Amino acid sequence: MLFFNCDYTEGAHPRVMDRLLETNMEQTDGYGEDPYCERAREIIRELCGDDTLDVHFLVGGTQTNVTVISAALRPHQGVLAAESGHVNVHETGAIESCGHKVLVLPSGDGKITAQQVEEAYRDHIADDSFEHCVQPKMVYISNPTEMGTIYTRAELEGLAGVCRKNGLYLFMDGARLGYGLSAAGNDLDLKGIAGLCDVFYIGGTKVGALFGEAVVISNPGLKEDFRYIMKQKGAMLAKGRLLGLQFLALLEDGLYFEIGRRANELADKIRDACRKAGYPLLTENTTNQVFTILPDDKLDELKEKYVFSYQHRVDDEHSAVRFCTSWATATENAGALADDISGKGE
Repeated sequence: MLFFNCDYTEGAHPRVMDRLLETNMEQTDGYGEDPYCERAREIIRELCGDDTLDVHFLVGGTQTNVTVISAALRPHQGVLAAESGHVNVHETGAIESCGHKVLVLPSGDGKITAQQVEEAYRDHIADDSFEHCVQPKMVYISNPTEMGTIYTRAELEGLAGVCRKNGLYLFMDGARLGYGLSAAGNDLDLKGIAGLCDVFYIGGTKVGALFGEAVVISNPGLKEDFRYIMKQKGAMLAKGRLLGLQFLALLEDGLYFEIGRRANELADKIRDACRKAGYPLLTENTTNQVFTILPDDKLDELKEKYVFSYQHRVDDEHSAVRFCTSWATATENAGALADDISGKGE
């Protein structure tokens, strides 16, 4: 079977593994206070163009979302997110379990707009019973989104402007950020994101690392006591250098962006095959996730050879599915899937 169900099926990029093996017997301080983590922080600050940023290394995405949101919000506050947002649909109520409600906004493409945030905030404060309702205090977005779409600089600027005007934090989930920043049509970079978001993270788990996410905090109010919250939420890794080493391998010479670009290009082959075969795309995007609608007989045929993700039933004869490429996807495997979708492989 050939796996196209997610972008973290394999272990880690060989260069990441090499760095881990090379330093395996070294002794360093723990909890991210080692030279490797510090050098990785320096590189991230350089890429973001801001030496005042706080950078922390955590193990996984859900852990990171819970820790960041818990650190930012008071008990009566919640976080605005797209209805398809990861914190709403794929984290088993992790945010709510820590006492913060996810306040969902409708979205067809995975993105939310500045206007939606403005209206949600205004509706709250205009409600005579506002003190009886969860107060929106943070805006959560993913880039790329759960639908593979990416935010433009103008869209992010709009969100940042609304958040600053209304005293809301802007938090970007960057679990797949490497694929987003390497995507065709993208006009954002780490400098732009760091300048517009109060906090975001650079995803490693889904972009070549064995595990790990790098949280980047620009808002001074969110920096205070963050490591206390990390420890409390079980997010402070004793062998912290394992995280710093991986981000060093990914970021020191551009590997992170290189492997993201390659995965997007392979996904393009699959997208093009869907278009040529007349299969509609659920969403148009240029990242490593391909969402398409296929007839049942085609799905049954593909299941004999490929593993992919089911999205939802469209009608009596069609379903929406996702094919996902990664840093590790073999060119020939992506080509085979494209051929089988288009019928060339028959």
